[in-house]
Amino acid sequence: MKKIVLSIIICFVAVGIVAAKPQRVKKQRQKMVKIETTLGTIKVKLYDETPQHRDNFLKLVKEEFYEGVLFHRVIKGFMIQAGDPESKTADATTRLGAGGLGYTVPAEIEFPKLYHKRGALAAARQGDMVNPERKSSSCQFYIVQGETFTDAQLDQMEMRLQYQLRMKEPFKYTEEQRLTYKTFGGTPHLDGQYTVFGEVVEGFDVLQKISEVETGAADRPKEDVRILKVKVCKK
Repeated sequence: MKKIVLSIIICFVAVGIVAAKPQRVKKQRQKMVKIETTLGTIKVKLYDETPQHRDNFLKLVKEEFYEGVLFHRVIKGFMIQAGDPESKTADATTRLGAGGLGYTVPAEIEFPKLYHKRGALAAARQGDMVNPERKSSSCQFYIVQGETFTDAQLDQMEMRLQYQLRMKEPFKYTEEQRLTYKTFGGTPHLDGQYTVFGEVVEGFDVLQKISEVETGAADRPKEDVRILKVKVCKK
């Protein structure tokens, strides 16, 4: 009888040991997307911190929505913008930038973690007067080209951000963020106001090339810069 009881106890202990064994969690790979344009290819990674924007962008990529759209607004030292569905068939006189897909994406502004450094991929949106919740466009996005800033300029930006975002405590960029804005560049005046949902990992030369094209009315390139294909890549 004692042997039977002992065997049962050993079995329970063994089961307990098996049950307590930690399960290996498979790490999810960040999504990478290649944007092929008439001036070259830009590769971006999408942030997991902004899942609704990530998933919406991937949905549109899968549907081949972006194939044929223009970079309809280009401002050197600032950003390049694309995604207006009306730009696919627009003639040279058409004013672009108001097109959408009939819905918005809730804001996922993860500032100060995600900020407007050079190469930041962010969602365009309507202004605060008509869009106080800062919901993003369903399809329009911009990529930051930006410029570099001095410490004094960043000090001014910090005070401005504290006021705009109604922060109770003084806001300070981290040393890494300051160094990035001073040496690599960006658009800090947009921080905390738009959803940044990814960043460029390859193709900064193409970003630069697009930002330098000649533009006309409403900052539209005089010669079309078109997206040829957008696809998800493995790495």
